[in-house]
Amino acid sequence: MRVAVTGANGLVGAEAVAQLAGRHEVLALGRGASRLPAGLAGVRYLAADLGDGIALERALLDFRAEAVLHAGADTDVDGCQREPGRAWRVNVGGTEQAARACRALRARLVALSTDYVFDGAAGPYREEDLPNPLSAYARTKRCGEEAALLLAPDRAVARVAVVYSGRPGARPTFPSQVVEQLTRGEPVRAFSDQQISTTLAANAAEMVLELLLESGYQGVLHTAGEGVLDRLAFARRLAARFGLRGEIVPVRTADAGLGAPRPLKAGLRVERAAALLRHRPLTIDQALDRFHAEWQARLVPS
Repeated sequence: MRVAVTGANGLVGAEAVAQLAGRHEVLALGRGASRLPAGLAGVRYLAADLGDGIALERALLDFRAEAVLHAGADTDVDGCQREPGRAWRVNVGGTEQAARACRALRARLVALSTDYVFDGAAGPYREEDLPNPLSAYARTKRCGEEAALLLAPDRAVARVAVVYSGRPGARPTFPSQVVEQLTRGEPVRAFSDQQISTTLAANAAEMVLELLLESGYQGVLHTAGEGVLDRLAFARRLAARFGLRGEIVPVRTADAGLGAPRPLKAGLRVERAAALLRHRPLTIDQALDRFHAEWQARLVPS
């Protein structure tokens, strides 16, 4: 099957490309030069600007995609708040391009979204709960959801939350920063008042690829990890799993000087995904075990 993956340099996108390699003909689309490992079988990389209004749609049509995982987005929450026009072009316009192409090609679309579409007043949230985005990033992701659901006849929206990965080349995330700072003997600051779900990128990729290639499910599905905790507790769980000691300092979100508001009582309920998919959402401890294995593997000289 011809499968296209946008956001191929990102956390979930890169994992999805790696899992598809050698099994399907893959077009990996990302911003700038490829950061994928060399030699992935059956994978072709193409740089595409999601915000230019045409490059992604043209690439998908030329490739004659049969299935599209749209994982590409501008995920810089504070940057989106400063430049809402850019956020709209990428997060809404890019999804619109993917959906239009899938409509023309009669291809299936799975578009990634986020728990930030909720306001964090009463989480964790079910798929049926009413979104109320607080920031420019969250608003554009919510509008991107609607673009996918409206324009692509065969489509699903997969919401994730606090995605992280230990694979080589993965961009820094909260868990990787916790491990690196504690390893160096530096204190870690962690929000004590932000409830979150967490998502290991490899597990998210397993779930969304199954949703894309093996399921006819239509609509929204939460594909985060199982369980909700605050960032302070998550940092402490990370430290314990890695056998690290050090200072983990609780801070309030309001005192962090962030440019965009964050939902505080957030998180996603994943019972539907657990019942629907063969690849189930991992518990926090299961995900941390896999994250630790990924981290250790990248420390071994090649």
